[in-house]
Amino acid sequence: MTILKAPAWIDQFNFPYTSFDAIPKSVFDTINRDLEKLQHPDPLVSIVIPAWNEEVNVLRSIASLAKLKTTLPLEILVVNNNSTDDTQKTLDSLRVRSVFQPIQGWGPARQMGLEHARGKYILTADSDCLYPPDWADELMAALQQPGVACVYGRYSFIPSPGFPRWKLAMLEAMKDSIAELRHLKRPQLNAFGMSFGYVREYALKIGYVMHKIRGEDGRMCFDLMKYGSVKQVKSDKSRVWTGTRTLEKDGSFSRTVWLKVGIELRRFGKLFVSQQPHDTKTSVNN
Repeated sequence: MTILKAPAWIDQFNFPYTSFDAIPKSVFDTINRDLEKLQHPDPLVSIVIPAWNEEVNVLRSIASLAKLKTTLPLEILVVNNNSTDDTQKTLDSLRVRSVFQPIQGWGPARQMGLEHARGKYILTADSDCLYPPDWADELMAALQQPGVACVYGRYSFIPSPGFPRWKLAMLEAMKDSIAELRHLKRPQLNAFGMSFGYVREYALKIGYVMHKIRGEDGRMCFDLMKYGSVKQVKSDKSRVWTGTRTLEKDGSFSRTVWLKVGIELRRFGKLFVSQQPHDTKTSVNN
């Protein structure tokens, strides 16, 4: 994890465009050449990405995935989750498969991706994240171990005004430390769709929650534990990078820290006890 600045490899995906119409054809051509080399008609792994109104962000995300260094036969599948912008035009200009999910929500989007994926294994990604070259190999090395049902990786934030990298690094150190504790009894709290993987056969038996509620990935992780163990992938080579827009909603960096510390303190005692079996399709978030 870098402390003073984001890694240099993400610079190539810092496209200046603000809309689909501003993206030159040459950019699509370059990404498509990489996608042709990367993808396989009979994939072992499906990388599934939900996208809602991400006409430019999804370009960045797919461009980073197109640079994956792997020998794994894989495909990229994007679920257009009822976008009202030009997300579909971006997808149609890229050599990836896409499907449309009219039911709004993270769970419905990921469920459609699960159903349409062709791979034995699924790696879930987000349309506003950037992926390092070894991401797929690092997660799959853990997921293909005997007895493993699902895996998850770590993530970092790309700095922005008001959110300098050194402050974000401190926040991430706190986040990664509490993740170690969570993993002992409640690993599902660490499972985020931006970097999550599982055996498709098991996930099809479970299915995602089909209404709009956050934590669809953690719910899936919890239910997958009946089929095998959960592995945490800690390597920085698998660390995903994302923007600060979720943090910016809090108003400032100090308020973000205050709110997140409060959340962890309120549920700290629960981290030492495994969560009891329950219906993850109807449960509410605490």
